[in-house]
Amino acid sequence: MSISRWSGRVAVVTGASAGIGEATCIEFCKHGLITIGLARRVEKMEEIRKSLSPEQSKLFHAMKCDVSNEAEIVQVFAEIEKKFGGVDVLVNNAGVIAKYNMIDENSASDMKRVIDTNVFGVINCTREAVKTMRKKNEAHVIHINSVAGHSMPFIAEFPAFGIYTASKYAVTAIAEQHRQEFIKEKLNIKVTSLSPGAVATEIFDTMNTEKTDPEKIKEFMAKIPFLASKDIADSIVFLLSTPPNVLITELTIRPMNEAF
Repeated sequence: MSISRWSGRVAVVTGASAGIGEATCIEFCKHGLITIGLARRVEKMEEIRKSLSPEQSKLFHAMKCDVSNEAEIVQVFAEIEKKFGGVDVLVNNAGVIAKYNMIDENSASDMKRVIDTNVFGVINCTREAVKTMRKKNEAHVIHINSVAGHSMPFIAEFPAFGIYTASKYAVTAIAEQHRQEFIKEKLNIKVTSLSPGAVATEIFDTMNTEKTDPEKIKEFMAKIPFLASKDIADSIVFLLSTPPNVLITELTIRPMNEAF
């Protein structure tokens, strides 16, 4: 897969401190992209730099941003435009999972946290990135969605998904709305919804176990086939390798033998 035409151009990856975001930043730097990682944990992103070669590490820039906070998004993208001349590739990866069922007591703040991050984070980051993408000959927005954004999983042994699935259904609609808006505005910006199945990342560590035996959860998780974060990063590289006239609107990637 060649993404040589993107070498030297600017990529922004949200949720870059771990998991898919971290793996994507590493792959981008390997392919010569100026890579800006956004996350709340800047110190974790600095650890990414240490894993890179000296040449690759010069391409990586860590910037603090909580994508659930619109003001922070506006500020950081303005800084990116000033320092780097704008954005060519945006990977909306940051996401959180629900800790409570929607019918649980005191679940409102948890649901707001999920929607602010998974939905408004995607909308607001894309809006700010498009301000500079308008000036580019070619740009690409990739929303990290989920298979849960296309079908509602029901697994009795699993902790609550709560409003997480609804937030990912929203991303499916947002990606199509972005595609249509880019066409109407005559913008040469691709948008892809990338929907992985189960990926071994930190997100599962934050799931609700208050009503579930943690040992049973661990036992159940041990039986699930997982993708690695690098599998998703490789898929993102593939999307960028497609020629300018080819748009993949939806890419679903599952681990072999995933049963849900």
